[in-house]
Amino acid sequence: MGRARIAVDAMGGDHAPGEIVAGALMAAEEFDAEIFLVGDEARVRPLLNGRAASRVRGIHAPASIAMDLSPSTAVRSCEGTSLGVAVGLVKQGEADAVVSAGNSGAFLAIALIKLGRIEGVSRPAIATVWPALNGPTVLLDSGANVDCKPEWLEQFAIMGSAYSKAVLNVTNPRVAILSVGEERSKGNQLVLEAARLLETAPVNFVGNVEGRDLFHNIADVIVADGFVGNVVLKTGEGMIADLANIMRDTLLGGSLLTKIGTAMLAPALKQLRKRFDYETYGGAPLLGLRGNCIVTHGRASRNALKHAIGAAVQEVNHDVIGKISELIVPHLAAT
Repeated sequence: MGRARIAVDAMGGDHAPGEIVAGALMAAEEFDAEIFLVGDEARVRPLLNGRAASRVRGIHAPASIAMDLSPSTAVRSCEGTSLGVAVGLVKQGEADAVVSAGNSGAFLAIALIKLGRIEGVSRPAIATVWPALNGPTVLLDSGANVDCKPEWLEQFAIMGSAYSKAVLNVTNPRVAILSVGEERSKGNQLVLEAARLLETAPVNFVGNVEGRDLFHNIADVIVADGFVGNVVLKTGEGMIADLANIMRDTLLGGSLLTKIGTAMLAPALKQLRKRFDYETYGGAPLLGLRGNCIVTHGRASRNALKHAIGAAVQEVNHDVIGKISELIVPHLAAT
């Protein structure tokens, strides 16, 4: 397999193009990949400095998609934009994956129109990796589909299981559905019907989990509709950020003895922060599309963008799209 070719939307995100270009340069030094920076050449080229600049290729796209633009409008006006051109590179076979910190709704809509869905997949889903205590957990859908059908959750489970096997090296991922109780009888109609389908799906279904289980790795893959998944995701991110701030203020604002103890614990605290920092896990794959797509936070820093590119490289190298097809197509034929 040759080097992964990653197209990066240089103009997407709150801190574009500065942080995006910086993250791409960091990724070029760390990963064995060919990186295409798609954006306004006049703004991007002056930022391509340093020893890694020769490993990054710029592709001119004069326009960008606003963060608040509706998905339908974005699809109609995407030609010539950095996001539209970047996705187009994947469609044309000139890139293996696309990464964007821009408008996620627009990203999904454009990718869906240009790339299409894997056979047997009704709706793509956003998969996020959670830093659970005993190993990472994949949560999907994290926001692509706020209203879902039971069979979509079944498909999310199959896609999440394939991703967990291929990228996270989990041999037989435990799949669960997020509900209001561990008992199989608990949940709304969507959860109950989806659980029934998961009993015969080609996954290792272990039943229901509750919100408190998300950080304990009780399951390797957790499925939910996009409304619930997105609320849970943002609640978790906010809680972790607030706890980090509380710890910092408490330790640095304490007595001299506390500050001395904090200095001694600094390496361990740094490792703890890194373990639970969303930036360490990079972007979230849009699973179910016939092309590798990675979305990351609009406020992504250069470090987050670097890791998002790393996630794209892993998805390409482990053939996640092929692994999903291997699971879902035979199941579709059997049903």
